[in-house]
Amino acid sequence: MNSTVSLAAILQQRPDGLYATPSSMNTGQMGLILDFALANRLPTIFLEARWVSRGGLMSYGIDWLELRRHTAMYVDKILRGTKPADLAVEQPARFELVINVKTAKALGLTIHQPLLVRANEVIQ
Repeated sequence: MNSTVSLAAILQQRPDGLYATPSSMNTGQMGLILDFALANRLPTIFLEARWVSRGGLMSYGIDWLELRRHTAMYVDKILRGTKPADLAVEQPARFELVINVKTAKALGLTIHQPLLVRANEVIQ
């Protein structure tokens, strides 16, 4: 099934919004997904801020740069002889909320000030 057919099938469900899971297929179709959502007035939420900078409505997810830094620290410990089984399992400590106000306006949505104040980044 091609991407256009899959997106058209979504409309039959009459969704109130769209969440695109993080995957290489979705990332490869980022422009198509974002254009589809805007054309069909579907608010979107993602896990990665790069979708919002390209026109998505908002993202809420881990700080990927911080995760990469933290991963490097684990690799360093393993290379220095620490057994992986001896390393603590950790959860991300920092999450980022990014909101695209321009997209909200294009969708006819108002993002209220308390949410904007909580955002790590607001794209005008």
